[in-house]
Amino acid sequence: MSRTVSTIVGAVLVIGVVRAAELEVTAAMQARIDEWKAKAAAWAAEKEVVEAVERQNKLGPIAEMTEEKWKATKRREPVILQFQKNKAAGLLAEKAKETEGAVSEAFVCAAAGEKVAFLEKTSSYIHKGRPKFDTPFSTGKAWQGKPEFDESTQTYAVQIAVPILSKDKPIGVLVLGLSLSHLAK
Repeated sequence: MSRTVSTIVGAVLVIGVVRAAELEVTAAMQARIDEWKAKAAAWAAEKEVVEAVERQNKLGPIAEMTEEKWKATKRREPVILQFQKNKAAGLLAEKAKETEGAVSEAFVCAAAGEKVAFLEKTSSYIHKGRPKFDTPFSTGKAWQGKPEFDESTQTYAVQIAVPILSKDKPIGVLVLGLSLSHLAK
């Protein structure tokens, strides 16, 4: 094997080991994730978020929006920008900025799993039928995903989700992506 090929193979192996290590959640990282679940619940209780979900629940999902159409819609089209330019999205952006990169993604879903607000366009429009939505919405308890590479943010992250409550009843869900590199610090 040539020196160049063995160098490339070695580099690929090192990258694979680093990525595998990035995907492990240590006890210290889990403690930080648990702290983030409490912070996420506080974000979900903010007036702007609750009111935005209540409004969206009266409207329901965009009738003609399919997952295929969502994926084909460009990030700066008006239908996408409406989810980034509302009060709830502004609050998410402000709070995410304060985390100095710890939060890589944040989005709010209404009762049918459709989007209400987000920092950046998500991979899917509706999350109903997925544990990140169904668990907090049906149980009123936080959910935590497995560490993975997030396509929409291009980062290694773990997602957490908490219910958005009104009168102690879930009306929507807030999902945060937590950067694994920040959790590891």
